Amino acid sequence: MAHVLPDLPYAYNALEPYINEQIMTLHHKKHHQTYVNALNAAEAAYAKTSTPKERIALQAALKFNGGGHINHSIFWKNLAPSAAAGKGTGGVLKEGPLKAAVDAAFGSLDVLKKEFNTVTLGIQGSGWGWLGYNTSTKRLELATTANQDPLLNLVPIIGVDIWEHAFYLQYLNVKADYLDAIWNVINFEEAERRLVEAAGASKL
Repeated sequence: MAHVLPDLPYAYNALEPYINEQIMTLHHKKHHQTYVNALNAAEAAYAKTSTPKERIALQAALKFNGGGHINHSIFWKNLAPSAAAGKGTGGVLKEGPLKAAVDAAFGSLDVLKKEFNTVTLGIQGSGWGWLGYNTSTKRLELATTANQDPLLNLVPIIGVDIWEHAFYLQYLNVKADYLDAIWNVINFEEAERRLVEAAGASKL
């Protein structure tokens, strides 16, 4: 079954002023769609292979485009119209399991933001910054992945795209400003849902 581009759960201009409509439109309709198309093409080609060499030759395309599709599908749900802009609940971490987990691992949300941004700014080139849940330690951890590699060793709770296509048209080369701004549109309700799901599954 072919992969399809998921709809956004909000309008393209809903994350303004923190992420503008032009970026969201291009990022979703062009960049994510390209990963979906290329993943479908790679899987179709893989299904026709008859030798290990042919299958190995397709691994890079499957990993890159499959990761791009997985990561962006998480990313869109990770975002929500901003409470600070009077548009929604984005950027607000309420009392609950996620806040308790953040406080336990980092001390406070402000410390998490600072450490997350520092770690993510350390990525050389393109990649993703992650807040993930370790099912062994039952704690939140920070991680990064290069290019479009998906997060595999932790359950993704929050992921931030640090590829230039995610911010350059608005923030130019100042990644730090983009990372500061994006916390205003982080969907902590979705992040908490993922955490509760991950924590519940790890008890099985």
